[in-house]
Amino acid sequence: MVKLSVSKLNDFFNLIASKEKLYIPVDTAEGAAFKPYEEGMKYSSACNTTRSAKDFFFPQVENLVNFKIKDKSIEVIDNRTDTEKFVIFGVRACDVASFDILDKVYLQDPVDSFYKNRRDNGTIITLACDRPQETCFCQSFGIDAANPAGDVSAWIVGDDICFNANNEKGEAVLEIAASLLSCSDESEVEVKKAEIKSILEKLPIKDISLDKISSKDLMENFNSPVWDEIFSPCLGCGTCTFVCPTCQCFDVREFKTNDGIIRFRCWDSCMYSDFTRMAHGNNRNSQKERFRQRFMHKLVYFPNNNDGVYGCVGCGRCLKSCPQSLNIVKVAKALGGKE
Repeated sequence: MVKLSVSKLNDFFNLIASKEKLYIPVDTAEGAAFKPYEEGMKYSSACNTTRSAKDFFFPQVENLVNFKIKDKSIEVIDNRTDTEKFVIFGVRACDVASFDILDKVYLQDPVDSFYKNRRDNGTIITLACDRPQETCFCQSFGIDAANPAGDVSAWIVGDDICFNANNEKGEAVLEIAASLLSCSDESEVEVKKAEIKSILEKLPIKDISLDKISSKDLMENFNSPVWDEIFSPCLGCGTCTFVCPTCQCFDVREFKTNDGIIRFRCWDSCMYSDFTRMAHGNNRNSQKERFRQRFMHKLVYFPNNNDGVYGCVGCGRCLKSCPQSLNIVKVAKALGGKE
């Protein structure tokens, strides 16, 4: 384990950015957001960014393939390129846990080569949560905000930042800034972890009971009268899905240009009326059905198919963003029979 004086953080960023593309969280008018690092830029101390770090590996829009049509011939143009190596600094424990969930979707056969390319070339430096917020509930899903995973884990301890490389990627990125780093006493980090855990224990929604949900039969959850009551305020705006670090649904579309046709994929939302619409129509015609689909997937379908791993990491973004104050916590409590 090594450490760096907080006063030299910009020097650390400059060294990393001299070798690889670097992104850090910064404060903006819309809240904290990951931005490409520029010299002198100050990192945000916000608990979490408004949008998750998912964007780096599963961007909102990306081109898949191009076509050029001339007379009766079609030329298929593979526009895939190797992603440049990049580093993301300041990813929180919940967001790095979301990558494991996305991996279960996009790195299964057939592997999504676009996603894998970015995962292979990205290095994640996580940062333990000094000030977990009242909307945080990652503990309910077995995530330790005091001990984040990632290629490098980091903790702010007094006037220093302590780093621990967790794999070869992490060792390589710390080697870039080796001239600024010195050995660290692990006991200091253990004290910091204890401080963070004491804060976590005081959070109002730290203990969401999922046992009653997982113990129910799938159809019992599906047919629960809870859905009739809880969905009604939902506007179907999809905001919750767009800030969620684990949502993975997308649509594939095409548009014609003067130079041919571009096929691209873009995020989609199960909360939209045209989601999965086919020739015969839509198989979820009511907002209740669409609302149920979103939360059944997070709390029932996904864990049933992935060894009990839930499709939520407790980041709290849906609690903050929903204009109707609907969120997965309310749904979990209602399904579990707990108000």
